[in-house]
Amino acid sequence: MKILKPILSLYFLAFAVLFNSCAEKIQPEAYLFAYFIGNGPGQEAVHYAISDDGFTYRALNNYLPVIDNDVISKQGGVRDPHILRSDDGKSFYMVLTDLYVPNDGWTNESMILLKSDDLVNWTHSNIHIPTVFPENFKDVRRVWAPQTIYDAKAGKYLVYWSMQFDGEADIIYYAYANKDFTALESEPKQLFYHPEGKSCIDGDIIFHEGKYHLFFKTEGHGNGLKKAVSDKLTEGYEMKDEYLQQTKEAVEGSGIFKLNDSEKYILMYDVYMKGSYQFTESTDLETFTVIDEQISMDFHPRHGSVLPITLEEKERLLAKYGYADKAANGNPVLKGYYADPEIIYSEKEQKYFLYPTSDGYDGWSGTYFKTFSSENLRDWKEEAVILDLKKDVSWSDMHAWAPTMLEVKRGDDYEYFYYFTASQKIGVATSDSPSGPFVDMGKPLVDSKPEGVRGGQEIDPDIFEDPQSGKTFLYWGNGYLAAVPLNDDLMSYDKKQVKVMTPDESFREGVEVFFRKGKYYFLWSEDDTRSENYRVRYAISDSPLGPLEIPENNLILKKNPKLGIYGTGHNSVINVHGTDDWMIVYHRFNRPKGINMGGAAGFHREVCIDKMEFDEAGYIKVIEPTLEGVVLE
Repeated sequence: MKILKPILSLYFLAFAVLFNSCAEKIQPEAYLFAYFIGNGPGQEAVHYAISDDGFTYRALNNYLPVIDNDVISKQGGVRDPHILRSDDGKSFYMVLTDLYVPNDGWTNESMILLKSDDLVNWTHSNIHIPTVFPENFKDVRRVWAPQTIYDAKAGKYLVYWSMQFDGEADIIYYAYANKDFTALESEPKQLFYHPEGKSCIDGDIIFHEGKYHLFFKTEGHGNGLKKAVSDKLTEGYEMKDEYLQQTKEAVEGSGIFKLNDSEKYILMYDVYMKGSYQFTESTDLETFTVIDEQISMDFHPRHGSVLPITLEEKERLLAKYGYADKAANGNPVLKGYYADPEIIYSEKEQKYFLYPTSDGYDGWSGTYFKTFSSENLRDWKEEAVILDLKKDVSWSDMHAWAPTMLEVKRGDDYEYFYYFTASQKIGVATSDSPSGPFVDMGKPLVDSKPEGVRGGQEIDPDIFEDPQSGKTFLYWGNGYLAAVPLNDDLMSYDKKQVKVMTPDESFREGVEVFFRKGKYYFLWSEDDTRSENYRVRYAISDSPLGPLEIPENNLILKKNPKLGIYGTGHNSVINVHGTDDWMIVYHRFNRPKGINMGGAAGFHREVCIDKMEFDEAGYIKVIEPTLEGVVLE
């Protein structure tokens, strides 16, 4: 043991000297964030963002991928990008999971190794594990989340990742890459042995104060991120008991990096069930403090990595890709996948609030609702998750869709009624704030079809307070349009008063009712949300319960193929506060990928806002969907 300690000390000293020498050469002054954005078509690809300080990140390349999946992937998609600078500081290595969830679920057999001299142009090799290592790994089912680290002692680059065989635990393995970083030159060996034999994925190693710290996700058990520590890179890891994430939500995909010119480390991770990311900081890699309030991103990342870069490298990336152009493209107004937008102007808060469906989940399988606020209808701030079916609703845990909101003033106080779809039923939750949290009533408000209706679904509520009578009406329906006046509690009604008032055969869903200059307007969506021809029609009435007058030219919003805009529908309407200006808020297919997604475009949608104008007779003019969006004077 007396002999071993000096040897280890010399080894760690050599590593530190090498690392510091490299750091002196490159002088990092910015950060590159490589990430992917989701599980659906077009989302599993490498994206870039840049930060000057490690806290504020801006997406590059107009939110589009920077590497063509068709060139590098065998399965059609790539995930979990991890980028490492070479030990001499002159080149870069990237490793990726080769997986296309829409076709393959969570089963894959390959990873991808890439090398670059400039972070722009990459050569690649696809490593199909059963083919390369048929003797012991021909039956592997998962090859997930590879990462790379330089082994100074071996003078080689070590790739580590998790693999699983059918019915067995996910295990973190390692193998050395060859000199050209085009293949694995050694058969995979187990890197970490969980003391209870449990599954571990998403390994992430950093060298700190003479030890290797291996962060990983406890897959299928526990609550998220743990850490194991060793004096050696390839063996001897001892697991710590504590969970390291600073949230009760499910997390994965940890990424840890050291801030430039600082002793602080950033540990970030993917809060994947919520579609969000959390950042924490630490100086000892033991205690982590949430710093989300310091973080700004104009995109929604999934499992990625951050690489410190030089100013020269930053300028090279900007010259190639540029920042995403927010000025030219005001639409979509929210970054990420959202749909079925409801909008209100809050008198209490003196600003606008958006309440969309959280989209991007296969088969419309989202389970929570968020809200966003804005003072100008263009710059939107994410406020909170205001209702989570799995935690807050006893009667449903699936299909969180198409909400609608009502602000009610009672004396000097305000109350908020949030009507939402879950499990093809309509519920209601209340709060004293437009940004929640909301408390569910405890049972559905609408859970059956109106008398005489045989098809369709009980979805897509709309709430409307009639300024002439003071009464409040609830509307809903897919395949039919139903309406009913609510009782004074706004949480109950007389079923005998339910009226079916379907305008015509074009009515599909997504009713929106508003009042202007003595007329009641009824807007609805035609066709299917998966169709590029999803669009908006309308009718007019002298009463909130009809009869409805259908104008001769009542198609007011449809696709614009010249701009790559498709699937424009399921809207709400907002009167700009203090004016007679009106806006339509709607969703469309993701642009530009949506039109090539097939049916999946119907749950990969984005929210847009455009002007809505009326002629002298009060009829709505045809609305041109735009890329620019709106700017209030």
